[in-house]
Amino acid sequence: MGRTNRIPLFPLEVVLFPGAPLPLHIFEPRYKLMTKRCLENHEPFGVVLARSEGIAEVGCTADIVEVVKKYEDGRMDILTMGREVIRVVEVCDEKAYLEAKVEYLEDDSAPDTPDTQHRLQTLFEQCHRFVHHSEPSKAEFAEGYTLAYRISSELPLDLEYKQEVLEVRSEPERQRRLLEKLAKWLPQLVHVERARAKAAGNGHGLREG
Repeated sequence: MGRTNRIPLFPLEVVLFPGAPLPLHIFEPRYKLMTKRCLENHEPFGVVLARSEGIAEVGCTADIVEVVKKYEDGRMDILTMGREVIRVVEVCDEKAYLEAKVEYLEDDSAPDTPDTQHRLQTLFEQCHRFVHHSEPSKAEFAEGYTLAYRISSELPLDLEYKQEVLEVRSEPERQRRLLEKLAKWLPQLVHVERARAKAAGNGHGLREG
């Protein structure tokens, strides 16, 4: 079991991963207060997936790395970075914003699987081309930003699936699951792209009768 702490909580329709950037526009009064506290005390807040029935039990801490813009009415644009995976132990509803007692989760030690990693990287690049029409960035991973976390952050996967990835406590297992997911998804992307190209070709080169 990891260490515990009490931190502000920010439920969002987002799954944040360690090492992933998350830009935010802060406009609600309660989150202005939360952001002010985090900036003054140099402390993180927890990002958890907001669901209709409540919040996810597992989330990720976020550090504010830059205040991009401040507005006259107190709103601000901030850039945050995912840091550590947490489990919400107890929600505390005593302030304008939520707080939670959280447990910090660590990955289980497991041997690397280079073959799986290589195949997953190849599939990721192929899916990225179809989805974003560009190559993935060659930038170095941020601290804690594993291949599985990067893929889950950069591809438009279902939020609940991303949440499942976040909750897995082994990088080889995360990669294995993503390998299966992308292997099924890529043929669908290819099919959609071919159908789109065929539809775009209809009507071209036709002569009036």
